[in-house]
Amino acid sequence: MKKKLLAGAITLLSVATLAACSNSSEGKDLISMKGDVITEHQFYEQVKNNPTAQQVLLNMTIKNVFEKQYGSEVTDKEVEDAVAEEQKKYGDSYQNVLSRAGMTPESRKEQIRTSKLVEFAVKKAAEDELTDEAYQKAFESYTPDVTAQIIRMNNEDKAKEVLEKAKADGADFAQLAKDNSNDDKTKENGGEITFDSASTDVPEPVKKAAFTLDVNGVSDVVKATGTQSNGTQYYIVKVTKKAEKSSNLDDYKGKLKTVILTQKQNDSAFVQSIIGKELQAANIKVKDSAFQNIFTQYIGKDDSSSSSSSSSD
Repeated sequence: MKKKLLAGAITLLSVATLAACSNSSEGKDLISMKGDVITEHQFYEQVKNNPTAQQVLLNMTIKNVFEKQYGSEVTDKEVEDAVAEEQKKYGDSYQNVLSRAGMTPESRKEQIRTSKLVEFAVKKAAEDELTDEAYQKAFESYTPDVTAQIIRMNNEDKAKEVLEKAKADGADFAQLAKDNSNDDKTKENGGEITFDSASTDVPEPVKKAAFTLDVNGVSDVVKATGTQSNGTQYYIVKVTKKAEKSSNLDDYKGKLKTVILTQKQNDSAFVQSIIGKELQAANIKVKDSAFQNIFTQYIGKDDSSSSSSSSSD
């Protein structure tokens, strides 16, 4: 959701200023030359149908609507912490990453803030979904703690070689993890990690593989797509302990709440519906037919059309 919602947030940012120009006015001169000028209005008319310019206006509208409604719910520290986490992730290449995306540190910081405002609204709405029925459904698919040893590698051929050693009689899986895993969080501990079906520290394919294994069972090579910095990774999993699932839902109420909220927050249709409700509540009116359809993914074509037709209000 974040990437799609906020992509291109600063490209052609000047269009936002020019959007205020009246059709009856040429506005300020932007460029002068012998015998001619290019005015604000001329530039605006030229670029307003550009998809990137339309995305800019959409992002600006979302930013303004959510800032007004939820601005006090997101602190500067939360934004600064998110920026610091990104800087740590990309290190010295962070500035280049921003530049390739057409962003500056300031515009990225603004983008992160808007994203967090939307996230707050979505989480708030998701809490209304914590019904008995939702808890029961989450409970039925919930798997409690599994303790496993994992070996993570970025080369499939190497993973297959290590797998042969891992499945050999008397194999020391912990030592294989120390010698071969590229997961710094677990390798020194022999690859050991504990997780359940609500955990986000382990990729879904790895969790599924572990849940199907018996204690002391070793998986085949499991392919999982990680973050942008990790790319595709190859895992070997050995299960060492499995918790027995209680028949009492209340024993897992806290975990199940996390499951339900996370599912809602990752549901693009649900997220779009929340953004749509906020845009409708803000009484969005489209004043230029060039931007007639930029809100349809959130509030529908009929609603968008009525907003445009009301532009003379």
